[in-house]
Amino acid sequence: MKAESIVYTIAGMCFGIILGWIIATQQPPRTTPPAPESTTASAPPAPAAAGQQQGKVLDQAKVQQLTTILNSDPKNPEAAVQLGNTYFDAERYAEAIKWYEQALSLDPKNADASTDLGVSYYYTNRSDEALKQFQNSLRIDPKHTKTLLNQGIVLAFGKQDLNGAAASWQKVVELAPNSPEAQAAQRGLDGIAASRTGKSSGDPATNQ
Repeated sequence: MKAESIVYTIAGMCFGIILGWIIATQQPPRTTPPAPESTTASAPPAPAAAGQQQGKVLDQAKVQQLTTILNSDPKNPEAAVQLGNTYFDAERYAEAIKWYEQALSLDPKNADASTDLGVSYYYTNRSDEALKQFQNSLRIDPKHTKTLLNQGIVLAFGKQDLNGAAASWQKVVELAPNSPEAQAAQRGLDGIAASRTGKSSGDPATNQ
C-alpha cells in the first residue's frame, strides 16, 4: 500500500476558525494507521514554509538506498515515490514534492502519489496547486476517498470555503460510510452544522 496522507479526526468548527484535527501518514509496510496525535488550535494548522524542516529526523540510510536505486534505474517510479515518502515523513515537503513529481512523470496514474503531492503543496503554502493536484487524483480515481477528505481540508483551511469542504466530505461519507475517512469527514460535517446553529461540538475527539 502506497503512502496516503489522511485526516483521521475532525472536531468542532466555527466557520473554519476552531477545528481540532489530525493528519497522519501511512506508509508501506504498515497495514493500520499509526496512532494519531490530536491538536486543537485557534486557527487552521499553518502550512510549513517551503523547504522548512519541522524537526523530524530524515532517514538518511533509506535516502541513500533509494538514491542508489534511482541512479541505476532512473525510470523506477516506485523508488521515486518511496523517496518522496521518506522526505514527507521527515516533513521536508519541498524535497518530497520533487520526488512525487518525478514519480508522476513516470507513472501518471498513481492516485496515491498524486494526493501526497497535493498535501505537500499545501504544506508549502500552495493551496491552489494542492487543489489542482487533488482534481488530478480524482480524474485518475473519482472514488479516492483520501483525496476527497484532504480536498475538503484544503478548501476549509486554505480557501475558507466551507460549502466546498462540506461537499467533499459528504462524498466521502457516501462512498465509504464505515471507513475511518468517513468518520473524520462526518466530524467535519457535524462541526460545520454546529457552527451554523451557533453551537460547538466541544473538545476534539480522538479516533481510536
